Amino acid sequence: MSLSGEYNLKNFELLDGLNAEQRAYFSRHLQELDFAEGKEIFHEGAKGGAIFFLLSGEVEISQSLTLSVSKQYTDYDAREKSIVKLSGNDGAVFGEVSLFGHEDKRTATVTALTDCHMGTMSGKQFFKILEDHIEVGYKVMRNLTRIVCGRLVVANLNVLKLTTALSLVLEK
Repeated sequence: MSLSGEYNLKNFELLDGLNAEQRAYFSRHLQELDFAEGKEIFHEGAKGGAIFFLLSGEVEISQSLTLSVSKQYTDYDAREKSIVKLSGNDGAVFGEVSLFGHEDKRTATVTALTDCHMGTMSGKQFFKILEDHIEVGYKVMRNLTRIVCGRLVVANLNVLKLTTALSLVLEK
């Protein structure tokens, strides 16, 4: 299903360097979905396998503050920490990590902060496009690597801040 005409994917960093025809080809393989404000799009730990293009609206990405160390213990603290908020105005893409993980698991929970309209593509379709169109595949993978590395740098800085804060508290 092709995206409606108002969405040409021009502002998506993932598709930087692609011409209008290549972006249009990509958009023809996206399935449109709507999520109401407050609706959970997917939950951390769930099976993944699709990438999402946020066309309009805002989402919050959060992660559990604690890890479940054993399947037999289900009463652990399940509070979550908001990591980032993404906007359709920014050409945001999310859910890509599950395409590359060994178990295809979601690494975070994503919730609609406002009514959201998005395009989604299965990992199978995503990789088929990249394999069938080597030039497109190279550019998209280069962009995706840049996006994921940028997110990793931010995550590393957050871990450093948390570690520093914990050590300051423990020193008192």
